[in-house]
Amino acid sequence: MRKTFAQDDCLRRSFGANAQPLGTVRAMGNREKLLEAARQCLFTKGYERTTVRDLASAAGVSMAAIGYHFGSKEALLNQVLFEALDSGDQVFGPSMNAADLGALWRRLIEAFSVNKTFWIANLETVLRAQRDPELREQVAAGLRQGRSGMTREVTGTAETELSEAMIRTLGSVQLALVSGLMIQHLTDPESAPTADEVLAGLRALATYLPEEG
Repeated sequence: MRKTFAQDDCLRRSFGANAQPLGTVRAMGNREKLLEAARQCLFTKGYERTTVRDLASAAGVSMAAIGYHFGSKEALLNQVLFEALDSGDQVFGPSMNAADLGALWRRLIEAFSVNKTFWIANLETVLRAQRDPELREQVAAGLRQGRSGMTREVTGTAETELSEAMIRTLGSVQLALVSGLMIQHLTDPESAPTADEVLAGLRALATYLPEEG
């Protein structure tokens, strides 16, 4: 039973307080049932292993309902994935003080461990996007939003008040660091850097920056 409770907690942390316990779907319309089922399947099975039958069974609807409401299994899973990424607090946890980069990195690293299946699904989406122009544009839009969100996380400034230059520089670098760190923690968590090591590495890297010209 402990595993089930742990998975339920991870699901709530990934998709917010409205996420339902695994294996349950609230009384709702078929479209909402499928969205809830997709959240559960994405967390427990991942993107590639989730089948149409899995989604229909979890939602308690016919397999044809997926095509009727979303067009395809992929479209349904993509919607759920991008919704989760858009709500950064639900994926990474509540924001911390902007000045405390150590706390920010610890929060990010914890998210990679707690929500491992979700982040693997995120990587799978990036790979699939290389073969799907429509999905690639969705991923590209997500990256643009991600730069802005990362800038907000670091500076504590509302996204509407951020300059394009700040997003293009600080946001892009922070997003690149997060992506690289995610891959390390998913692939080799035992030797992946800690938050303190990330900060030490940034300080060391800064000493090699050329003078602004």
